[in-house]
Amino acid sequence: MVSHGRQKKDTSTRRKPKKGGKEDTNSDDTIHDMDLPEDFSIAGASSSTYSLDANDLDDLDDGTTDDADASEVRAEARQAKLLDALSLASTLSSEKRTAKREAAYKVIFKCVTQYADGSAGREILETNGWVSLCEACMSSLRGGSGNASPAEQYAACRVIEACSVVLGEDRDDVVEMWNEPLKKVVNATGRATQVRVAALRCLSMIHFICGTDCLEDQEDCSAVMDLCEKVGAEKFRGEKVHPLLRAAALDCWALLATTFHDARIAAGDANDDTIALGRGLTLLPLLASCLESTDVGLRSSAGECVAYIHECRLKLGLGENEAENVTERRFRKGSWDGSEWEVLMDEVKQRVAELSVESGHHMSKKTKKEQRAAFRDIMSTIVDDESPEEEVNFRGGKLSLTSWKEIIQLQFVRHCLQSGFQVQLMTNETLHDVFGAILSSAGSQGKSQLEKRLLMSKQSEASKAADRAMTKQRRTRNNVKNHFLTADGEDI
Repeated sequence: MVSHGRQKKDTSTRRKPKKGGKEDTNSDDTIHDMDLPEDFSIAGASSSTYSLDANDLDDLDDGTTDDADASEVRAEARQAKLLDALSLASTLSSEKRTAKREAAYKVIFKCVTQYADGSAGREILETNGWVSLCEACMSSLRGGSGNASPAEQYAACRVIEACSVVLGEDRDDVVEMWNEPLKKVVNATGRATQVRVAALRCLSMIHFICGTDCLEDQEDCSAVMDLCEKVGAEKFRGEKVHPLLRAAALDCWALLATTFHDARIAAGDANDDTIALGRGLTLLPLLASCLESTDVGLRSSAGECVAYIHECRLKLGLGENEAENVTERRFRKGSWDGSEWEVLMDEVKQRVAELSVESGHHMSKKTKKEQRAAFRDIMSTIVDDESPEEEVNFRGGKLSLTSWKEIIQLQFVRHCLQSGFQVQLMTNETLHDVFGAILSSAGSQGKSQLEKRLLMSKQSEASKAADRAMTKQRRTRNNVKNHFLTADGEDI
């Protein structure tokens, strides 16, 4: 989930201390000022020195054209653009200006997400730039020659996060390389909040995509979840944690929790020693306190965590032949009734119901709309035991999401890839396996580009006919609705 906190002015230039005085230091009850605005993004403008044409889907070969030569030419052009971008990695170590390095990272990010498609793109990344890119990003996160800006460090984290999606699963070498460096960035309270957020999301994505169950203790997924629980608290290492970082920590915890069995998240009760207590249950008091926060992003992240824990609780003891209707789901083994958490969950349900209809002048219209939509879905799960549903279409297939587990994973991947999300969703086999993509074998397959424009574009005759039919249907529906205003209904 993309967390949107309160808008804040850019404070990239730190205030100078007054003459003869010392710079103000933060006490335990204050929060470090951010060096980057909360809405800072990797998708900013790049320097003209490193400008490359990173368009989206126009030149992507989907294997449906009749002209094999044209298809091959487009694929070669995309690979050439990717190679040009990766070649920038070898020049970063000699570049003295942090603004130039940041601009290069932005270009690399766009080209990796949009041009490193399929097995060919993964091979190009591994053989033509991964080593030098890792060295450059490591240097940026360590501070380089001492002038690495927070924007550069943030961009370096986002590049590694995107590369992990392209490299795919079963890559413990990637996890072992980046596990400790990224943890150090997250633990460094003096770093900019956005840099720590990017490092934590990058660390979580690497474990989610590249990690396996063969990692040692303190290097595995559980250790990262421990870190997320600590960072998600109100204070970490003696200092208050910014709500933006707390929200990101809960998002990362939810992502990694989706890789565990439901019992490890929501099983057990404090009054029953025979069953190991799920780690999601121990997190419920913290999540309940986050729902009372004034920060919208933190409340939304906490609500999604509660919804996922509740979903895991409901699934406990569910067999393949059990009924799926709401009435029976409330009274199965996964119920909160009679457990130590029953009172707390009742309070959480009441708070979520309030947030789903919250109004007032302290929030903008856009924020209120987003919060109401998010918490209506959350309320449907924890109050009515209804799972959310979402369908994502992409060229050549679709995703059918029917659980919080899948939605949390999709939101995290979408935030990571940004404009390259559709390209990777089309060509990345790891994402196909994660989301169970339904790939189409008919439809536009075998049609040329001209035929697809004539049949599928918004300006085609078929689209215009469908629009006219919809307009007529809408007019008829309005006439029926207003039938009582007419004398005999002759206008229908």
